[in-house]
Parts: sequence; structure tokens; C-alpha cells
Amino acid sequence: MDLEKINRAEAFRYMGYKGGKIPANVEALADECEQSLLAKITPKFVWRIFDIEKTSEGVEIKNTALVFKGKNISAHLRGCEKCILLAATLGAGADSVIRAYEAVAMEKAVISDSLASAAIEQVCNAAEQEIQSQLDGYNFTWRYSPGYGDFPLDIQGGFLKVLDAGKRIGLGVSESLILTPRKSVTAVMGISKHEIAKGRRGCGCCNLKGQCEYRKRGSHCSWE
Repeated sequence: MDLEKINRAEAFRYMGYKGGKIPANVEALADECEQSLLAKITPKFVWRIFDIEKTSEGVEIKNTALVFKGKNISAHLRGCEKCILLAATLGAGADSVIRAYEAVAMEKAVISDSLASAAIEQVCNAAEQEIQSQLDGYNFTWRYSPGYGDFPLDIQGGFLKVLDAGKRIGLGVSESLILTPRKSVTAVMGISKHEIAKGRRGCGCCNLKGQCEYRKRGSHCSWE
């Protein structure tokens, strides 16, 4: 997919700006960083639909070896007959731009990081729109990612494997369970032909709330 413009308002929110006028020098730097990113990123996503079954072990993803464990993901998929596994990435270009700025201009690196975070959210939104357009008649939960609540990050390897994400979009995971490239997302959406009760979301459910940089700045991520 092509991304012609990055959601600047979302990026500034990631930087901690809560409203009001953005300083002219920050706007100018954001212009430069946005153009650098748009020239380098290669946004891609992949998704698949699976039947699911609740078991004593967790939520079994049928015809795979995946079992989603944790009360939060089980609650998220309550009332769903199927789920969507989604993986999205900006590609290695985003990481290279941020690293290059880190070596010479940390302010640009921070701005680029925030812009890239906004950009991957746009990619996920585009993926969700495509999914919903192809699955007319279904109701959808919102996106829920490994690391939220008690949904463990150690599912990432198996998650990417069933999507063949390494081959299809160049997405992998490190031994420390960090997605590579870093500006990437994996997420689960439950779907049903019946109405789905929207589950709880926000900082109170997140395992990272004690060390979240957004919360330290009085802000929040796109999950809130």
C-alpha cells in the first residue's frame, strides 16, 4: 500500500503535545522528518481469518498450533466464532531513518519515531478497512495486540508463522520478543455474525502501564 501523508496530529500527540499551537521550529522539523520517512517506508500488511474454539487451555486458533492464553484475550473474543490475525509493518526503512537521525540529531529522531508510530497506526486502520470491506455482514471487535493486558508477547513467533509474515511482508521477531522491523504491529480482531459486546480497553488493562512513556508524559497510546 502507499502512504502519501502521515497523521501529523497523532504524531504530535505521541510527542506529548496536548493541543494548542505547535512551535514553528517543530513543525518545520516534522516536515523534514515526514518527507524522509515517506521516501523510505514500505507499508505492508497481511491477514488471515480463522475459526476459534474456547478450551480449558485458552482460545484455540483452529488448524494452527496457536492457543491464545490469558483472561483478557479470552474476554476480547467472547461471543466470536472467528478471529482475524493481522500483521503490519512500515518496513526496515523507518528504522533506518530513525537510526540515522539518532546519530546526528536526537530531536529529529524523536519526531521521526512519533511520526512512524502514527504511520503504522494508519496502515493498521487501512488493513482493518480492507478486512471489513471483504467480510460484509460480520461484526468486529477492535484490534488487540500481544502485550496488552495478560496476552503474552511470547505468542509473537507462532503468530507470525501462521501468517507467513516473514516471507510475505518481511516481518520477524527477535529473541527478546521485539518485532523487527520495530515499527510493526500484530493484532487480533474477533468477528461474529451476531452483535459483539465491546470489551474493555485502555491503560488499566495494559502490562506496560507502569513503564509507559506516554503515561509519563500525561498522554496515552492509540489503544486508549
